[in-house]
Amino acid sequence: MAGRTMNNPILFRAFAALLLLAGPPLLSGCGPARETPPLADARIGGPFTLTDQDGRKVSDTDFAGKYRLIYFGYTTCPDVCPLDVNNIMKGLRDLAKSDPQLAARIQPIFITVDPARDTPERLKTYTNAFPGLIALTGSEEQIAAVAKSFAVYYKKVPDPNIGYLMDHSRMTALFGPQGQPIALVAQENGAKSVVADIKRWAH
Repeated sequence: MAGRTMNNPILFRAFAALLLLAGPPLLSGCGPARETPPLADARIGGPFTLTDQDGRKVSDTDFAGKYRLIYFGYTTCPDVCPLDVNNIMKGLRDLAKSDPQLAARIQPIFITVDPARDTPERLKTYTNAFPGLIALTGSEEQIAAVAKSFAVYYKKVPDPNIGYLMDHSRMTALFGPQGQPIALVAQENGAKSVVADIKRWAH
């Protein structure tokens, strides 16, 4: 496997469903039923302070009032990370055309699992290809703590060509305006799937 990524979304979503589903849909007092978000009771996410591609300290509270679309990856990933990020960002561009008000409320965030190589300068180069994307790095300890709170697995794997690759969870999670977990977004299925999942869960 070229990218060394835990990239079976079907198994991951099945696992998430078993652990995190909140129960049957809730009915509002009037009007149509609204689905309960799949991750409504999930214990993932939480406060963090990291460094963005411009070298500025960024905290979770800086995104208050916005939906956060969070993806963990690394800039030297040879396959799935660039594909996934491209799908996410194309989905958001498409959403901006069909529903600009909703798109303006979504903040895509890339958190590296390779802080040793992903300096702010490298993240800056990476995000230049994806306008609107915020990329975050930190110390090894900071990234380990954030990954743990977001239930993200990652591990360094030796590679003879570039020294090492990072084996890591492949998922995009949508969090609400107060930082609450809402649902997984199927970025591996393309931009249309990203748009559909956002429209389904962000209101």
